[in-house]
Amino acid sequence: MILPIVAYGHPVLRKVALEIVPDYPNLDKLIADMWETMYNSNGVGLAAPQVNKDIRLFIIDTEQMFRSMKEDDEEHNYPDAPGIKAAFINAHLVEADGEEWAYNEGCLSIPKIREDIYRQETVTLQYRRREF
Repeated sequence: MILPIVAYGHPVLRKVALEIVPDYPNLDKLIADMWETMYNSNGVGLAAPQVNKDIRLFIIDTEQMFRSMKEDDEEHNYPDAPGIKAAFINAHLVEADGEEWAYNEGCLSIPKIREDIYRQETVTLQYRRREF
């Protein structure tokens, strides 16, 4: 089921998200609905607060992004960019290191706006998979 995406300014986007417990009700369905919502919106990532859930859950699929980059840019090869498709539960930033680099990003909660975002080269997260 495609879920409504809340827009910038919605209070849930400012809340500190809650930890998810292993028996969180209907978690598999929520994750499946988030995948469907993200793909329907042409996104590469979606966080639970963006679908009005104040929990620590996000999904990403950079495999599709890198496939698209390879198809659009035959001149360059991206051998070190296999991408990842995963759900991240209760993620916490452990460390960010390296030089910052810019990447032009968008956000499904702020449609039609893109901006160069500077992030560090390496980011280490601690998180749970769906199986906890």
